[in-house]
Formats: sequence, structure tokens, C-alpha cells
Amino acid sequence: MKKILGVAALAAVLSATGALAETIKIGATPGEHAQILEKVKEVAKPKGLDIEILEFSDYVVPNQALNDGELDANSFQHKPYLDNQIADRKFDIVDVAYTVNFPMGVYSKKVKSFDELADGATISIPNDPTNGGRALLILADKGAIKLKEGAGLKVTVNDVTENPKNFKFVELDAAQLPRSIDDVDAAAINTNYALEAGLDPMNGTILKEGEKAPYINLIAVRTADKDKPWVKTLIEAYHSDPVKQFILDKYKGAAVPSW
Repeated sequence: MKKILGVAALAAVLSATGALAETIKIGATPGEHAQILEKVKEVAKPKGLDIEILEFSDYVVPNQALNDGELDANSFQHKPYLDNQIADRKFDIVDVAYTVNFPMGVYSKKVKSFDELADGATISIPNDPTNGGRALLILADKGAIKLKEGAGLKVTVNDVTENPKNFKFVELDAAQLPRSIDDVDAAAINTNYALEAGLDPMNGTILKEGEKAPYINLIAVRTADKDKPWVKTLIEAYHSDPVKQFILDKYKGAAVPSW
């Protein structure tokens, strides 16, 4: 007599063969994060995981959508930003894996080097606490400004204690920063938005951030889902050799695999 598989066992077999894959929705910002996820999707499918990628044009909505159950995961942010969102908005979400790092750069159409910026130059920076602080830390590392001691990663323009060249800071939504270049002397722009705008993160910056571990991007899920099998499969697909090689080949150092 032939043994009849139970529904759960049959589903597991079919999933493993790709005949019946589990489908998840992942949120990402346009450009690099979404492009990398397309490669992850390709790797995940034979493992029994179908990925639907939804693109969001800002940094706030993907976490809200994840928390509300409209997404199963998202991949677009670094840990300081996620930690700040959780603290401010009480989201019940958690990071489960690191992905890539996009060193932030300062761009200009007015000067060819940072040292050429005149006294009183205007610099646009992101208006969210973590990325705005990140931009200010780049300037502080350069020695262009000094920040209040002990302010940590979430520094703001109010924490600038010394500003010898009297730089003026304009805080804008991160996605709008590339459009601001014509109106300011320089702009600190996240690499994903810089690439989307046709800027060159490798050779087109007048100042560039080092590869700092706190700003590595990550995959986030709802806390209740963090131990589910599909999360493990998603991480395995993202951390695979084909995805790593895709990042190295396509972005040539503008994005750095960080797992």
C-alpha cells in the first residue's frame, strides 16, 4: 500500500522542487536595493521562495508598511536609521541580516574639490536624524567642522560647535538631495539616490565617507517572523556567491558586500 503524504509534507516537497513556492513581499528603494533584490529573487526561486519586490520612493513608508503587514520584509536602510525608527515610531520590527554598504558622498557642480568651497558656502544634507548626522560626521572627519563631544551618531546641526568657514546647512528629504545640487554649493547624498540621479559615487565626489560598520544596510522583518523558515532562505539567497559577484561587477565599489 502506497504511503499518502500529509498536506504539510506534500507542500514541503513541492516547495523544495519549486512546484509550490512560498511568496513574500519585500520593500526597497528604487535603484541599487531593488536591483540587488532582483538577483536575490533569481537565486531564491529554486530554493522554493518567490519574491515580489515593491519599490518605495522614501525612507519612512517601507518600515510602516512592514509593521502593518503590507510587506513581509524590507531591504533599504542601515541599522542606525532602523533603530531610530523603532525608537520614534514603536515599530515591532527587527533586523535579521546585513547586506551592503553604500559610502555617502558629498557632490558639487560648483567646485572640483572640497577645499575650494568658499566661506559661507551652502551644503544640503538629509533631514532625517541618522543620515543628517552621517553627513555632518563626514564633514567633521574632514576637519571642516567640530561637533559636540559625546553626541554620537545622531548629531544634528545644533551639535556643531565650530564652523570656521561658516557653512550654511540646508536640510532636505534624502530623495530630493540630487535635485538640490544646482541650487547649493555642495550636497551630501546617499549613494543609492546619487546613482539613481546619474552621479558617480566612485569618481564624482568632492568628499567621501569611509566604510563605516554602523552604516551597513540590512534586511528587516516583523519580530514575530524572524525565526520563520522563509527568513533563513531569504538570507541564504542574499548572502550567496552569485549575489555577491553581481554587486561587485555592477557597482564596482560604489556598493560593498558586507556580510
